Amino acid sequence: MAQKDYYELLGVKKDASQEEIKKSFRHLARKYHPDLNKGSKEAEEKFKEINEAYQILGDPQKKAQYDQVGHAEFRPGDSSGYTAPSYDDLFRDFGLGDIFDVFSRSGGRTRKRAGADLRYDISISLADAFYGTKNTVEVPHDDECKTCHGTGAQPGFVRVCPTCGGKGEIRNIQKSGGRQMVNITVCPSCRGDGKIVDRPCESCRGKGMIQKTRRIEVSIPPGVEDGQFLRIAGEGEAGENQGPPGDLYVVVHVKKHDIFERQGADLYSSATVGLVTALLGAEITVPTITGNALLRIPGGTQSHTLFRLRQQGMPYMNSDNRGDLLVKVVVKIPEKITKKQEELIKEAFIGAK
Repeated sequence: MAQKDYYELLGVKKDASQEEIKKSFRHLARKYHPDLNKGSKEAEEKFKEINEAYQILGDPQKKAQYDQVGHAEFRPGDSSGYTAPSYDDLFRDFGLGDIFDVFSRSGGRTRKRAGADLRYDISISLADAFYGTKNTVEVPHDDECKTCHGTGAQPGFVRVCPTCGGKGEIRNIQKSGGRQMVNITVCPSCRGDGKIVDRPCESCRGKGMIQKTRRIEVSIPPGVEDGQFLRIAGEGEAGENQGPPGDLYVVVHVKKHDIFERQGADLYSSATVGLVTALLGAEITVPTITGNALLRIPGGTQSHTLFRLRQQGMPYMNSDNRGDLLVKVVVKIPEKITKKQEELIKEAFIGAK
C-alpha cells in the first residue's frame, strides 16, 4: 500500500512553519488519541499515522530530508508493538502542563469561567438609522452576589472539598500493557463544585448570583443596517468564581419606511408623473431622507425609468460618504380621454409606430 504524504496527513502545506505544523498536530491528536476513542481501531491507526508524520515534519532537519527524498528515507517500521503516548507525556512537550486542563471541560467549578453573552433586540426607524441615535435598554442578568462574592456561602462557611482537593473531579488512572487509561468522574462529595458550603448565603440562597436589571445606554451609529449588532464588552452575565463577565450583543432591527426601500447605503423610491410631463419633460419635486429635492425629467421619458440622485441615500458607517437615491418614474396613462383629446393625439402622432 502506498505511504500517505505526511503533509496531507497533518493537513498542512509544504511551506508550513513549525508553529503551524505543531498546531495542526495538536488539533488532530486531541481528535484521534486512543484514550479519547476507546476501542476504536480506526482512531488508533489514524493517530499512529499523524504521530509518525509529526515526528518527521516536526523536526526541521528530518523535514528537509523528507522534502528531498520522500518516504524512501523514512519507511515506517513494524508498529505491532506500538503504544500511544499518554496525554500528559504527549502534551507536556507543548508546554501545556496537565492535559486534562485542555480536554476536561466538565470539571470542577473552582476554575474561573467567563460569564455568558447576552442578546438584546431593539427596533429603530430609518431616520434613526440615518442620523444615529441613543437607546436605553434594560437588560435582566445574573450578577455576582456581593455578600458571598459568588461562593454561595456565608462568609467563613465554605471550605475546599477534602475528597477532590478542590478540583471537582476524581481521576482514576490505570495502566495496562504500557497504556495509561484515565477515568474522570464528578466528585460525589461536592458534585463538581470543588468546595463544600456549610451554611448557604442568605442573600442569594446559596446560588452565588442575584438577578438584577441593568439600564445601559447604547449609542447606535449613523448608517447601521438591519440585522447588524453592536458588541458592548463586559455587560453580559457575571463570570463564575470571579471569572470575567460576558458581553452584551445589541441586535438592531430597522423598521420599514413608507416611502423608501433600502438596499445597503442606497435608497429606492418611486414618483408618478403625467403623460404630458413624460412627453415634454419637466422638473418635479421628490422626497429624500432629509427633505425634498428637484428631479429633472427629460422629454420622452419611458415609464419605470430609474433616475439617480447622488449622495442622497444613507450614510456609510464610519464615513462621511453617502449612498444614492434612485427614483423610479412611473408614467400614469389616463384611463379616459375626451373626443377632442383623442383627435389631438391622433393628429400629433399620426404615422407613429
